[in-house]
Amino acid sequence: MKNLRWTIVSLVALATIINYIDRTALSVMWPGIADDLGMDSHDYANIMSVFLIAYAIGQAVFGRVFDAIGTRLGFMLSIIVWSVAIAMHALATSVASFSIFRTLLGFGEAGNWPGATKANAEWFPAKERALAQGIFGAGASAGSIIAPPLVAFLYAFLGWQATFVVIALLGFIWLVPWMIIYKSGPDAHPWITEEERQLILSGQIAPEKNEDEYVPTLRELLSHRQSWSVISARFFIEPIWWLFVAWLPLYLNDKFGFDVKAIGASAWIPYCGAAAGAIFGGWLSGKLISSGWSVNKSRKFAVVLGGCCMLPALLATTVAATPAAALALITVILFGFQAAINNIQTLPSDYFSGKSVASLAGISGAVGVISVITAIQMVPIITNDGTYYPPFFILGASLVPLMLISVLFVGGRIAPVRSKQEKKQLAEAAS
Repeated sequence: MKNLRWTIVSLVALATIINYIDRTALSVMWPGIADDLGMDSHDYANIMSVFLIAYAIGQAVFGRVFDAIGTRLGFMLSIIVWSVAIAMHALATSVASFSIFRTLLGFGEAGNWPGATKANAEWFPAKERALAQGIFGAGASAGSIIAPPLVAFLYAFLGWQATFVVIALLGFIWLVPWMIIYKSGPDAHPWITEEERQLILSGQIAPEKNEDEYVPTLRELLSHRQSWSVISARFFIEPIWWLFVAWLPLYLNDKFGFDVKAIGASAWIPYCGAAAGAIFGGWLSGKLISSGWSVNKSRKFAVVLGGCCMLPALLATTVAATPAAALALITVILFGFQAAINNIQTLPSDYFSGKSVASLAGISGAVGVISVITAIQMVPIITNDGTYYPPFFILGASLVPLMLISVLFVGGRIAPVRSKQEKKQLAEAAS
């Protein structure tokens, strides 16, 4: 099979689309569910926080799981858990039961991103990784584009309980092509051409040719400033995305009086910008690398460009007076976010070998969720229960410079990390 790596990335992107349809369904249907069960925005924030706590734990756990059992089985386990969990939402009758099922959903869905990052490191040479990560990111955006109209349509005809069951089937259907096509990594896959195998394997990053691969323990991984660059960057940037994933439908309902039908007709629009940003950010850094720029300069340029889109648009949204203006500005925000995050998510594979990538991706994702939980809990307070939203956007704007500092300065130059013993040996040889 020619270009097998692009088939693999397409399957992972499809899993990401399903992931976001499942996680977005609750927010799209929340006005109707809240009316049926007598809940409010504080209940929603608590349910989301429980989901995010499980999501944080799941990122750390699944990072180690993927490194231990491999990408094929790791994805199978993750998607079975989250598909069962979203189906169980149909049985929820209270904040407690929703919280239990969202806990299981968050834990299972967390596996998608460490798995995507590991698949990227295994199947793509360094110059193509940001584009591949952009395709994963576009899957998240596509899921957020598809979810509002799809879920609103199903809700209108089936009600919210049956809607949860129907979307759960998508994950089980996805497993069929995944288990057939993803037989192994590129080094041993029986369907890959020799030309593509050599392209992938020759493009892997290593500190020096013919040297032993550095595979740090967890403690060693956390001793490197480069790891903390990734962790802190994810900590500061993740809430910007999640504020909109979790609260955009509620913002449209609170600010402009949108019902479930109106939310379904419009809440997908900003994610078109996100999809474009994901592809553009990945293409841009890959193009710069191919034209002779270093990985360090290319990744940082794309991240800074994303930040320059986000910051002014977040501030401008504080004074958006119409739905059209607000949606246009949020489209720019999410474009910039995806251009930046998909380059940040390639950093684990820029710094470390494939045997450590999922672990760092999982840890950084878990830490990022901690800031997301804090932001989600703050929203009802700083918006005065949805009556005043400017602080919501100011909160997002304040995080952009901190993310840029993490990428540009905390980790230093983006290059493969050497062990401390190897650094010591090189220093002794030089002296």
